[in-house]
Amino acid sequence: MRRSDDFTSVVRAGARSRRGCVVVHLSRELNEGAPPQVGLIVGRSVGGSVVRHRVARRLRGEMAGRLAALPEGSGVVVRALPDAAEASSVRLGADLDAAFDRLLR
Repeated sequence: MRRSDDFTSVVRAGARSRRGCVVVHLSRELNEGAPPQVGLIVGRSVGGSVVRHRVARRLRGEMAGRLAALPEGSGVVVRALPDAAEASSVRLGADLDAAFDRLLR
């Protein structure tokens, strides 16, 4: 996801689930029939530039394995919370799984 309009529509209209060090927003109707789109928000509260990029890389890697489970045409925005700076990839993955379990029910 690259356009701010897409981020805004998913965050405003989608369902939300906070688990551990991430908040996941899911909108099932972003682009009808298109593959799922994912956007990341890693703000300054997470840490400096190096820390934010590290967290973004980890989240991107964790989301890559979860794309197949998302509905077609859906949009997902993952917001990293400050605790994500010290979280391992395993913990980020577990938090994402818990959030998606709730949202995809």
